[in-house]
This record gives sequence, structure tokens and C-alpha cells, in this order.
Amino acid sequence: MSDNPPATPAASDTPFSTLTPDALLDALVAVGLEPDGRLLGLNSFENRVYLVWLDDGSSRVVKFYRSGRWSDAAILEEHAFVQELVAHEIPAVAPLCIDGRTLHRFGDPRFAVFPRQGGRGPEFEQPETLLRMGRVLGRLHAVGALRPFQERRRLDVHSFGEAPSDYLYEERFLPDELEDVYFGVVEQVLEGVRYAFDRAGGVAQLRLHGDCHAGNVLWTPQGPHFVDFDDACTGPAVQDLWMLLSGDRAEQQRQLGEVLSGYEDFREFDRRELHLIEALRSLRLIHYAGWLARRYDDPAFVQAFPWFNTVRYWQERILELREQIPLMAEAPLVV
Repeated sequence: MSDNPPATPAASDTPFSTLTPDALLDALVAVGLEPDGRLLGLNSFENRVYLVWLDDGSSRVVKFYRSGRWSDAAILEEHAFVQELVAHEIPAVAPLCIDGRTLHRFGDPRFAVFPRQGGRGPEFEQPETLLRMGRVLGRLHAVGALRPFQERRRLDVHSFGEAPSDYLYEERFLPDELEDVYFGVVEQVLEGVRYAFDRAGGVAQLRLHGDCHAGNVLWTPQGPHFVDFDDACTGPAVQDLWMLLSGDRAEQQRQLGEVLSGYEDFREFDRRELHLIEALRSLRLIHYAGWLARRYDDPAFVQAFPWFNTVRYWQERILELREQIPLMAEAPLVV
């Protein structure tokens, strides 16, 4: 296999190829909005997201969903979850209901319209920020535990580990000289993940944001506002907590203490889930490589990730995954 990424597919065969500016504006008109022609593309690779201005001077955010990723039922379940959070006064940005619907279709792809939410990036290094994040996440999870998802995926070893790894193997993404090494390391990592889940035991599964990192939180004087529930899933509560942590072990332990101090004002946290932090980090690394591979028919990915699928890329992933093996065997953080 060469050291070059796959060739860019023809424009007519690529995702979102029909989503021209005119088509975007026509879609908004079709649901009763009156755009003034101004639009700004926002940072998103999985979907296409735009800020659009209307004739009355207001603005909205419109999100066009990647075809084939989620069923209508799965998207509507995500929408209903966020609306439920808003009904409980949890600061999440829910899609607007227009003519009784939150999911719309004007040709292809499907889309939803959201209010524009201001804010800046959160400063997770600040203790007060982590405390307030913990409080809101405790409230969010209290609602998430009220009922299960029926259509959204479950965060487990198969969906985030085995499935993306199998895809890479079946599609022969790896250079020949690294294939056996990479998949051998992945299997060792997945053994560690399974052991971590065994140590944690039967922890509760609930509805989650699923991708709770700084890029999906807008900070205002009132605190955090959660956006982009596209990866909402069923899983352990700690999935929405561990991405708030950074630095060495002592620093992460301090940060986790701040988060849980706020979290447990509203919901008890099962300390057994601390066994899962490095396991979930490992699954995210494996899933991310598979996610990039599955999206390499999209020119936006080729341009944004030109280093993907090079020999160096896979060498770095092998080293990264090897480092996770002893981390998963360590004692969990103590709070």
C-alpha cells in the first residue's frame, strides 16, 4: 500500500454534492423561513452546518445530516431527548419545531433548524468551570436516566472497538507492513477494555450527550450550554465526564474531584465507573480511525485530514494504542 491517501472521488459522487447555496436557501424557504442570502459555514465534518441570516435581521443555525448515518427515527429520538432536557430547564440547544416537525426534507439531505446560541469556549482548567459543568451534567444525567433510548446506538466494545477495527481490516486501509502490528495491538487494547468493563461491573446505562468535549459546550455568564447531540447514545455516565479532564494523573484527579463535587449535588456517581476512563479513551482512539476511514469519500475529509492513511499516521496510532495498555491496568483515579 502506498503512503498516499486515497484519491478524491468525483464531485458528483460525494456526500452533500447537491447542497449548493441555492439549494440550502430554497430548503429554508420551503419551511417558511425568509433568508436574506447571507450564510456562513460553521465547523463540522460529519454534517454540514451553516449560520444563516433572515430578512428580519435575526439568524438561525441549520444542520444538514449526512445521508445514511442515522435513520429518521434515531434523529428524532435525539431531538426529543434535547427537547426533554430543555423542558427540565437544562441549558441545551434544541431544534426548532416548525409546522409540528423538527426534522425536514427538501430533496436530500435531511435538515433541522436551531436557534443561534452565543457563547465562548469553556475554560476547563478553572475549578469553578468544572464545578458548574458537574452540576449541569448531574442534572442532564438525572433526566437521561428517566427512560432509555430505543433507536440510538450503545457505547460498548463492539460498536466503538470491534466494528471500526473490522472495517479497517475489511477495506485494507493499513499499509501491508503495518497491518499485522496494528490489529495485534488493537486486540490487546480491546482485551484491556473488556477487563476494565469487567472490573467496573454492571454499571448503570443511561442516555448521554456522548461527545462532551470543549467544542460542544458554549460558555456564557449563566454557565454552560450544550450543543450538537449528534453522538447521543446509551452508555455509562463517566463517558460525559472523562473528556473534561487533562494533564497528568494528579491534575486529572483534582479536576475530577471538582466535577464530581458539582455532579453529586444532583445525582449520585458510581465510583466503579472510574475503572472505565482509560478504556473509554482507548475505544475513542480506535473509533476515530474507523470514522476517518468511513468518511474518506468526502473531499472535506481529504482536505482537513491530509495526513490520514499515511504510514506515519498508522505508526503513531500504534504507539498511541500501546501506551493505553498499561494505563488501563493501573488503579483508577481516586476521588
